Amino acid sequence: MPLLKKKPFTLLEPPKDLEPNELVYQVRFTKEIFRSYQAYLNRINLYRQRIWSCKISGKANLTFEEALVSEKQATEKVQAIPKELVAPALFIIQYSMLSLKDLADTIAMKLQTHLFVGAELQGRKNGGLYHCKILKVLEEGTGKTQYEVAWLDKDNKITETSVASRDDLTWKKFPLSRGILKSFIRESTYRSAPWVLHNNLAQKHGISTDPPQELKGKISIQGGLVVCNKKRKDLEDRKGAVEEEKQSGKHKKKKVEGEEVEATNKEKNKDGQPREDPIKYPIDDLLVQPGADDPVFTDRPSPSRDFNIQIDCVGDLLMVWDFCSSFGRMLHLWPFSLEDFENAICHKDSNLILIVEIHSALLRLLIKGNREYLLAVQKRNRKMKITLVNWTEYLCDFLEMMNIPDLSTHVATIKRGHYGLLDVQHKLGILRELVNQVLQADLVREKLEEHIEQRHVLGATWREEALEEGRKRREEKERLKDNPVDNKVSNGCSIENIGNNPDVLANGKHHSENGEIASKKKGEVVSALQNNVSDKSESHHSDIASNKTKQNGDVEVVEENLKNSSSKMGVKHLKNEKKEAIEKRSKEQRREYFEREMEKRVLRTNTLGKDRNYNRYWWFRRDGRIFVENSDSKLWGYYCSKEELDALMGSLNCKGEREKALHQQLQKLYDRICSELQKRSKDAAHKIALEEAVLRRSTRVRALPRENLANAFLRYVNKWKED
Repeated sequence: MPLLKKKPFTLLEPPKDLEPNELVYQVRFTKEIFRSYQAYLNRINLYRQRIWSCKISGKANLTFEEALVSEKQATEKVQAIPKELVAPALFIIQYSMLSLKDLADTIAMKLQTHLFVGAELQGRKNGGLYHCKILKVLEEGTGKTQYEVAWLDKDNKITETSVASRDDLTWKKFPLSRGILKSFIRESTYRSAPWVLHNNLAQKHGISTDPPQELKGKISIQGGLVVCNKKRKDLEDRKGAVEEEKQSGKHKKKKVEGEEVEATNKEKNKDGQPREDPIKYPIDDLLVQPGADDPVFTDRPSPSRDFNIQIDCVGDLLMVWDFCSSFGRMLHLWPFSLEDFENAICHKDSNLILIVEIHSALLRLLIKGNREYLLAVQKRNRKMKITLVNWTEYLCDFLEMMNIPDLSTHVATIKRGHYGLLDVQHKLGILRELVNQVLQADLVREKLEEHIEQRHVLGATWREEALEEGRKRREEKERLKDNPVDNKVSNGCSIENIGNNPDVLANGKHHSENGEIASKKKGEVVSALQNNVSDKSESHHSDIASNKTKQNGDVEVVEENLKNSSSKMGVKHLKNEKKEAIEKRSKEQRREYFEREMEKRVLRTNTLGKDRNYNRYWWFRRDGRIFVENSDSKLWGYYCSKEELDALMGSLNCKGEREKALHQQLQKLYDRICSELQKRSKDAAHKIALEEAVLRRSTRVRALPRENLANAFLRYVNKWKED
């Protein structure tokens, strides 16, 4: 059962006096029954919140339903642990005081040497490593264990048997990962520090339930369960304190009861019926009902579906293209557009440069980071250089190694040099498997870990700068409070105000530019201003006032105003304005810099969100369109104009959880998405204009034909190709 904020949660019992024909509300995944719709809605909203965690795997920030699925998957993985390893692992767990991570690492390290009948390993033979399986454990009088192993071919068929020592055998892939071990530990125990196994599990495997000698003073057994003595003592002390508070608070009980009765009476309406609490939005989208306060929603536009490939293959197309675009530097693969990739996949040429370069880049990375594929290539005595001529050989080696029935049947066609004749579905299926294997390669994992670390550093730096900026603002406010004269000067009296109200200088003391305090009589100030302010200077001063109101952060204009100013007060005011403009521009530039650096260190492309029907929305910065994927990933479409984006946002009901989150994300990226959509529209208009120009060209003029932009994928050149 999922945990609520890491604590056990109990489901509600069904009503006892339930009539057979009574209409009720039932939660689909818990089978709980409610008579009141409001109670049902409150419980659904609780299950939709991301406050649940999986009891077995420990995953947090899940909904209740997601936690149920996670528990089911974790249980299946735990049950798949070889039974020969269960008992040794339980012996290590019982009464261990290690943390969960250290305990899982200890079990994995100790069980690496535990080999058993049926274990599939890699054995050393004739100077190479080959797939084998243990048939029998042989004990010798010297105490050294040997194993009778069966050597297997690529179809897992036994070719021969022999005897091997422990030093010649190594795990191809240890069956117990750290995540599986953590789930196994949680499921096998009922408490930690120390970890204690369930009694029935310990008895089944013959494991002692008596505490070890070093723990006998710290723990005790109460009701068949291990209890920590210190915690029990603290609990008793707290219970005693609670009892004392109850005794001292009895005289308040009547008053509290009276207040509760009064509050209950207030909650009743005029008819004497209990008043229902108002619904607190957002709630689950499917539970949202039309309301009188709803805005006028626009009709959601129908997405375009004019793809060159089958609709159900668009997901694979986007996944492969996004990976190649995001990790192009590591793959040494020059970027290409989604349209070019789509056209290339549909093309029948078997040696199309774009397709060859994509396969070659992925296969090169597999050779560097996938040991199993490297051994398969070495076994066939392949050269370590993939070229335009031999790339299909490496691709066939990969398909034979993966042994996926839907894809392996096309090996013969590829070997004959007819890769281009494969269906688009099979081409994308091969690329999808290549990308999945590359993602598991050590090089990619190291690169992702490096990106994660760099993103953490960038985030910490940005937070430090924000905190420093906030500290400076607070210090400036405090300084202005302590020095009201500086505050008056910094806020500034414009030259026009000084001329219109000369008492400002006559009645106060103000700092001059060199820090001295100037004090003048009213008449002297007026005459000085009259002599200095000419028609030309007045025009300059009016320019200063107009520029100040209509521009934000334009440093060049502020510098020009500084040159034209004839008053020390105006100069100081404009210098402050210039400083603020520079700081504002610098802050915006720093924010843009951090955003660009975060985007460079890509981890994965996340969805913008989901609508009420669980349709997912994707935006790829390198393409510009907004793609729409239905809930079962079988139907795809896209929006490619600003008008469609506005209509989509206007159709979202923010009373629903999913559509509110989607609307917020679209609002956050609105300017960037609009910019990309407008850029895409201009490029499309430019292509149409060029095509029309080609059609209108006179046949009497012998000129070189223009290049057809639709065939740009045929002219692809990989400028980042490795030498």
